[in-house]
Amino acid sequence: MRALVFALYLFLYAPIALVVLFSFNSGRNASELVGFSTQWYGRALSNPFLMDALQTSLIVAFTSASLAAIFGTMAAIGLERLGQRTRAVFDGLLSAAIVVPGVVIGIATLVALVELFSFLNPAIAAVWPGTDPPKLGLGYGSIVAAHGLFTMALVTMIVRARLASLGRDIIDASSDLYATPLTTFREIVLPQIAPSILAGFLLAFTFSFDDFIIAFFVAGSKTTLPMYVFASIRRGITPEINAIATIVLVASLVLIVMARFLTREKKLKSGDVAQKA
Repeated sequence: MRALVFALYLFLYAPIALVVLFSFNSGRNASELVGFSTQWYGRALSNPFLMDALQTSLIVAFTSASLAAIFGTMAAIGLERLGQRTRAVFDGLLSAAIVVPGVVIGIATLVALVELFSFLNPAIAAVWPGTDPPKLGLGYGSIVAAHGLFTMALVTMIVRARLASLGRDIIDASSDLYATPLTTFREIVLPQIAPSILAGFLLAFTFSFDDFIIAFFVAGSKTTLPMYVFASIRRGITPEINAIATIVLVASLVLIVMARFLTREKKLKSGDVAQKA
């Protein structure tokens, strides 16, 4: 069993280690290590097309993850107040949103947005006072909407799991002490589910930042970082691509460590409060 586990982890992480190693290659061939250099990191960071794609991905990921964290938390709290049968129906819909392949979500979102734009653009043109009315189209908004709706299901399930473990004892005790529902949520529920909301935000940010399939259908003229990498790979793999992958990997690890640190600090503060009580 130990050998099997070791082989599994080796299979998972050895390719990632090779990508990091060859990102420091001094030659132009991505599969032949001739020396060590950091020149490809400088070229990647000085590439204007790459930096524009990175900016687009960061804007989209942060916006969609923020919306998913807000509305996903609201949906999780609302689902806890529903009946068992109704809640089971919505749980099934949430699971379906996660299980459905990304290509299906991308095509469905594209068709829905095109139909929506074909209805709204003539309506806006009819009531617009000027001669040059704004025209809705694919871009930042369409990517954020597609990613936000998809990742909201993830946040909802994560926060719901935390809410289910809380129980209603502390909420009932707060009500018995004449606390309003808003005060109970702000002082009791929110501090308990904050780590789950943060975890859902980071997971939504990662999914949105790494997504290629859905963004490929609804991006329009915008180019995200995965789309840029895919287009670059079609022309041939260079150490610059490895450098980009390494930068993204390090940034993801930093986010995970920060989330772990914040969660640990939250647990320690909760423990201190419990001891004082």
